[in-house]
Amino acid sequence: MLVFEAKLRATDQQYAILDEMIRTARFVRNSCLRYWMDNLGVNKYDLNKYCRILREQFEWCKKLSAQACQASAERAWSAIARFFDNCKKQVAGKKGYPKFKKHQTVAGSVEYKVDGWKLSDDRLTITFRDGFKAGSFKMWGTRDLHFYQKEQIKRVRVVRRSDGYYVQFCIKQERNEQHKPTNRILGIDVGLSHFYTDSEGNKVENPRFLRKSEKALKRAQKRVSRRIKGSKNRFKAIKQLGRKHLKVSRRRKDFAVKTARALVQSADLVAIEDLKVRNMVKNHHLAKSISDASWTLFRQWLEYFGKVFDVPVIAVAPHYTSQNCSKCGCKVKKTLSTRTHQCPHCGYLDDRDTNAAINILMKALQGLAQLPRGTRKVTPGDEMTLCLDGETHPSKVARGARKPRQ
Repeated sequence: MLVFEAKLRATDQQYAILDEMIRTARFVRNSCLRYWMDNLGVNKYDLNKYCRILREQFEWCKKLSAQACQASAERAWSAIARFFDNCKKQVAGKKGYPKFKKHQTVAGSVEYKVDGWKLSDDRLTITFRDGFKAGSFKMWGTRDLHFYQKEQIKRVRVVRRSDGYYVQFCIKQERNEQHKPTNRILGIDVGLSHFYTDSEGNKVENPRFLRKSEKALKRAQKRVSRRIKGSKNRFKAIKQLGRKHLKVSRRRKDFAVKTARALVQSADLVAIEDLKVRNMVKNHHLAKSISDASWTLFRQWLEYFGKVFDVPVIAVAPHYTSQNCSKCGCKVKKTLSTRTHQCPHCGYLDDRDTNAAINILMKALQGLAQLPRGTRKVTPGDEMTLCLDGETHPSKVARGARKPRQ
C-alpha cells in the first residue's frame, strides 16, 4: 500500500467546511466508542450498524458520507483491538484503554473510502460530493497520480495540520525495486554522540534537530502562554508553535528516510540492535536526546526499505554488545563516558561504537548459522525482518539452537 500526499488549495469558506467534516467524523468515532463501553460484547460489525442509527438520529450527521462514517467506526475499533492485544500480550504498564478524541483546532482528519470524492481527469483537482458540498480543491504536490488507476485508490484521507490541509491517497500497489549486490554486510550501532556507527568504522553525525530548534520553540511557547485563553491571538500563537514542531518532525523524518535508504542500498545484509526505546527514555538525563535521535523511526524505515530492496534486516539482542571484545569475546566493563575499547586480555584497541557494531554483526551471523537447515536462507516478504536472540516471530515456531559438535 502506497500513500501519496498533496496540499489542498481553496477558499477560507471551503476550509471551514473541512473543519465541520472533521468534527463530524470525530463525533461518530466518539459515539461508537461510547456505544462499545455501554454494551457488553459489541464487535466491529455492530459499530458499523450503529453508524446507521447515528445518521437517523442526527440530521447533520447525514451530511457525511456513509462510508466515511464506517471509516470512523473502524478507527474506534482499531483502538479497541489494540487495547485487547496489549492485554493478551500482557504488556507492562498501561494497556492503552481507548479514549475519546477531544476538540482540537490544529490536528484532525476524516477518511473516505471509494465513495464521497471524485478526481478530475487531469488528476490535479479533487471534489468532495457528500452532503457538506465542500466543492473542488486544487492539489499541490510532487506525486503524479497518472501512473495509477482510480480503482487502485482505496482510501482518501483529509488531514488538518498547523500549516494547512492535506489530502492523502492510499493506493493498492506493491513496491519492489532492484538491488545491486555489493558484497558488504554491515552491523549498525546507534548512539547519541553519533547517529550510527557501522562495523567498518564509518560514522554518521547526529543532526540533533530538536536541540537546534529549542530556542525558537521556547520563544513560541512563551508567546502562547502570554496570550489570553480563548482569544484569536492565542489561536494564532498555537498555530505558529505547531508549525515549528512540525518542521522539526519533518526534518527528522526526512533524515531517517534518506539515511535508511542509503544504508540498505549499500549492503547485502544489515544487522541492528533490538532496542527497547520505551524503557530507555525512563532515564530523565538522556530522554530528550534519545527521543531526538528517533531510533525507532530509523529502524522502521530500515525494515521498510529492507523489504522493498529485498535486503535482510536482522535485529539482535543488545546485551553486552558494548562490553564484549569483538576479537576475543572477553567482557571489558566500560562506563558511558569511556569512548575507547581496550581489551586487557588480547590488547585489541578500537572505538567503542565500532567494536559494538562488529559484535552486532557477529551475533546476527551466528543466529543465522544456528537456524535449522532449510530455513537458513532469508527470503523476501513479511519474514524479511528477523529478530534473533530475542523474541520469537509470532508466525514461526520456537526451536532450540543446535548443540555444537564435540
